Formats: sequence, C-alpha cells, structure tokens
Amino acid sequence: MSTFAVDRPGEGGGRPSAPSLRIVRLANFVAPSSGGLRTALRELGKGFKAAGHEPVLIVPGSRATDQDTEQGRVITLPGPLVPGTGGYRVLTDRRRVARLLEDLAPDRLEVSDRTTLRWTGRWARRARVPAVMVSHETADGVLRTWGLPEGAARRAADALNVRTAHTYARVVCTTEFAEREFVRIGARNVVRAPLGVDLVQRRPALRDPSLRARYAGLDETLLVLCSRLSVEKRPGTALDALEALLRRGRRAVLVVAGDGPLKARLELRARERRLPVTFLGHVADRGLLGALQASADVCLAPGPAETFGLAALEAMACGTPVAVSASSALPEVIGSAGATAADHGEGFADAVSLLLDHPEDERREAARARAEGFGWDTAVDAFLAAHDATVPVRTRARGGVG
Repeated sequence: MSTFAVDRPGEGGGRPSAPSLRIVRLANFVAPSSGGLRTALRELGKGFKAAGHEPVLIVPGSRATDQDTEQGRVITLPGPLVPGTGGYRVLTDRRRVARLLEDLAPDRLEVSDRTTLRWTGRWARRARVPAVMVSHETADGVLRTWGLPEGAARRAADALNVRTAHTYARVVCTTEFAEREFVRIGARNVVRAPLGVDLVQRRPALRDPSLRARYAGLDETLLVLCSRLSVEKRPGTALDALEALLRRGRRAVLVVAGDGPLKARLELRARERRLPVTFLGHVADRGLLGALQASADVCLAPGPAETFGLAALEAMACGTPVAVSASSALPEVIGSAGATAADHGEGFADAVSLLLDHPEDERREAARARAEGFGWDTAVDAFLAAHDATVPVRTRARGGVG
C-alpha cells in the first residue's frame, strides 16, 4: 500500500514551509447538466486552491480544453457520449490519460469514478503516487437500481470493492452509510470525509413569493425535485408521491428541476395522468435553483443509492425540509430535520404529510440548523487530511445567515 509521507523540503532558510501539493483529480460522468458531482468537484477544488495547493481536474468533454478557473486548472479530454445517459461522457483513451498524468507529475491522485477509471490506481502504484478513490455511490445500491437481484448485486459489489481497496492507498467515503460496504469486506484503508453546502449561496432569504406563486396557489403544497432524471435516482417516485397525495385530498403540485434519459417518459406519464407537474429541465442559473428550493414546502430525494445527497442538503440550507429514501445515506445526513420514506409513492406521501404537520417556522428553522453543520470548509479539511496535505488554520467559520 502506498504511503502518504511528504518529504519535499520547504523553500528558503529556517523552518521549512508546508509543501504545496499538485492534486490531480479525475472524474467521469460529469456533464454540463450534472448536479452533485460537478458541485463537489468545484467546491473541493476551490478549497484546495485556497489552502495553497495546486488542484488539477481532468474530465471528459466534446473537445480538448485547458483552462485556469476558480477551482484550479481544468483540463477536458475528448470522450464519447454514453448512450442512454442524457449527456454523460467518459474518458476512454487510456494512453492519452496516462501520458497526461505523466506530464502533470502529480503529488496526489484523486479519482471520482469507481468503474471505468479504476485502472488509474495501478498507474499511481507504478508511479509511486499516493492515490485516493472517492466513493460517491454504493456499488451494490446502483446495481440494485439497475435491476440486479440483491444477492447478485452484493457479490458483484464486494468483488469490485475488494479490487478498489487493494488498488488505492485510501478510499474516501462521505458517510457511514457509504463506508459500510467497505467495512463488510474488511478494508482497512477507508476514511470518512463529508461533503458540504454553500451556506451563503443557499439560505432561507432566497424564498421568493412571486416565484412560488408561478407554480402553486396559496392553498397548494409545492413539492420540488432537484435531480438527474435517470434510473438510479428513481425520479418516478416523486410522481408516485404526488399521485398519492392527490388521492388523499391534499392539493399539491410538483416542480422538477433536472434533465436526463427518463425525462420524456416522465413528461408523458404526467400528461396521460393529468398530474400537476412542471418540468423545468436543467436549471443552469444557480440563483434561480436556490430560490426554487427555498420557495418549496418540501423537497423530495427519492434516490435509494445516494451516499450523501447534495441537492437535499442545499434545500435544507434554504430552510426547506426534505423527504428522503430510507434506503439511502440521507437519513444520516438530514437527522431529525427531515423525514425518511419507504421507497414507494405512498411512503413518500406519508413523509411529506409528516413534515407538513409541523409548524412552518419550526420545520424551516430545523432544516437550516441541520445544514449549518455541513459547511464546505469542513469538507475541504477532511479531503485534504485524506491526502495528508496541509490543512489551513481557520480563524473563523465561513457561513451565512438567512
């Protein structure tokens, strides 16, 4: 197993300065309309850069680019579209990626793809570069959402995870939930590092009565789903929940912010069943998305394989409680500030009703208070510690009030 010892001396005389590390990060399945992963990569890169390190992000794109950005250097390499994913691309030219890694000569490697990029762990071993794999989802959870029986999914996940834990110096998990499948196989190189939320850009003050009135009447409950519309996210459960609530006599509407391969099918279903659903597609304006989250009564997070759930945390930072899948990591994240639901429409309808039974001020204050424990500073520090990189001394917490 690779070590993380840093032996580069500081520059100048006297006491050596803390070394600056070039942290090269690789990610697949990042599209212009991506949500959580793109946000995490950006915020962590910004934090690494602010701490005095040199982050370099390599992702697939339609063409080759190389830019200096707020999150550090971002390099895109041409990668083919993956059919049926709604715009995801992957890095398939291993030789080109390997040559780029050799040219960059990283001090650390961080990989956010447990499948198609797992080979980079072997490259890192040969190059004697300490490498970290970030587990953004549970392997068995994703396999189950794609229809694999539970037993087969578990066996396949265990085999994959054994190889991952052996190949990389460390495996970073964002929650205890995500860590379990590695504990199950006896991996000893797993570390915990939570993700975070921008407590300034996401705040209760974004609540906009005029925006809310655009989608819901005064006597209607506004539900919002911010999610990629793909199989593993189970967006259809949000429509199931809306139907269940309507059957129970609750006046409710649903706004869906997100795109993906299931969008056309969901739109057709909503039309055929005359459901009050508005599909916004991908919302690139982060201010508008925050205002939508803040103006909702309840946000929905039905994905059963989520290992953290950034969209849910953003909603809570905006003061909006979230109903989440009991099968995911989100119950661990939301604590008592939200409600857990069985993975079907009736279960989510129950969770929504439970949240709405609480006075509005109480449920909104509880959501914001919970989110305030997940600032990006904490996440950046934990990821830098996983790299054995210098962690900045913070004189005060960054955050915001709503």
